[in-house]
Amino acid sequence: MQETDKIPVWFLRQAGRYQKEYMAIKEKYTLVEICKNPEVTAEVTMLPVNQFDVDTAIIFSDILIPLEPMGIEFDYIKGYGPKIFNPIRSVQDVENLKPIFPEKDLWYTGEAHKILASKLNIPCVGFVGAPFTLASYMIEGGPSKNYAIMKEFMYRENATWHKLMDKLATEMAVYCNYQVDCGAQVLQVFDSWVGALSREDYTTYVFPHMKKMMSLIRNHTDAPIINFGVGCYHFLDLQVETGTDVLGIDWKQDIFNTWEHKLDNKVAVQGNLDPTLLFAEWSLVEKRARAILEHVNRPGFIFNLGHGILPGTPVDNVKRLAELVHEYSPVGA
Repeated sequence: MQETDKIPVWFLRQAGRYQKEYMAIKEKYTLVEICKNPEVTAEVTMLPVNQFDVDTAIIFSDILIPLEPMGIEFDYIKGYGPKIFNPIRSVQDVENLKPIFPEKDLWYTGEAHKILASKLNIPCVGFVGAPFTLASYMIEGGPSKNYAIMKEFMYRENATWHKLMDKLATEMAVYCNYQVDCGAQVLQVFDSWVGALSREDYTTYVFPHMKKMMSLIRNHTDAPIINFGVGCYHFLDLQVETGTDVLGIDWKQDIFNTWEHKLDNKVAVQGNLDPTLLFAEWSLVEKRARAILEHVNRPGFIFNLGHGILPGTPVDNVKRLAELVHEYSPVGA
């Protein structure tokens, strides 16, 4: 953990549907078209950097984008979310998944990173979806409330499940390493839905694959890796053991007690203001943010939200929150 002269701050879903500038771009391009156009990707990525006083950018993309060259067909349906048209149902489906050659298949993300590296004076985060969260979409066919289809597959098709997870761990590591080679200085792994698992299931069905993915990345780069999930309090210690450098903490947990007692200060932490608080009056936002800052003001802490910024969030509250964090007393002062 490196000491800094101020508490770093950035926001999950930093660019997106809460910004009128982004919505203007979305009138011209679909989400996939934005992700596949390096110049537009860079433009969208830069929007919050130019608008707010944040300490890092995060490449604008989506966790499903690298699944297309693997052979997964999908689209984003308004009011529903991502829809997989050829969900995984058998061992043959898994065996048919293709390896990713990012220089050919995902060149547009690499080119966007190169453009951003020439424009930014702050780091840029590259990211991927974690194997479990990707598998949940691939098997369920889209979003799910209970993951019944995915869990049945996981329990009944044990060998096929591990084959799928192994492929995803390998390919997402390849994609991470490509992003670093193109200019990403930090990596984040989004495991948004893994909190749906028990500790035993995480240990059995996910942990070895996360450990493999982290190892493949670490063998290629020393760029810091952030591991983020929601509802993971019951196995945060196992997430640390995967080899991550930073653990994202959701808004449901006391970030100080989690860091001090559950994690024994073994990694840096990121979080964890409730994103819905940004809809409140500024006085309440400030009160809750200051409570976090006063509690966790020491090296190894990155101020962020406990999940992504929501559509409709008041932009002024986002701006004032970034300013508040930077105006707060420096670490160790």
